[in-house]
Amino acid sequence: MEAPQYIAARVQRALAEDGRTHELGIRVDVRNDQLFLRGQVTGARHRAVIGQVAKEAAPGLEVHNEIQVVDAPVPGEEEHLD
Repeated sequence: MEAPQYIAARVQRALAEDGRTHELGIRVDVRNDQLFLRGQVTGARHRAVIGQVAKEAAPGLEVHNEIQVVDAPVPGEEEHLD
């Protein structure tokens, strides 16, 4: 079996380079035949797509998508710098 750190690196690279995700802020941990995704995103759909990309990058591993969906506040008024 491939070393866990190599699997994690492959998944992180896939998450960063895949056009569906472009995600850099997700932590990937591999233990035995299980892959854990941790971090925060702003939408349930994005969370699901990240899980799908991880499954594609590490077939045969059980993916545990522990990514939290958080609310992204609406930007306030413009800041004026004088």
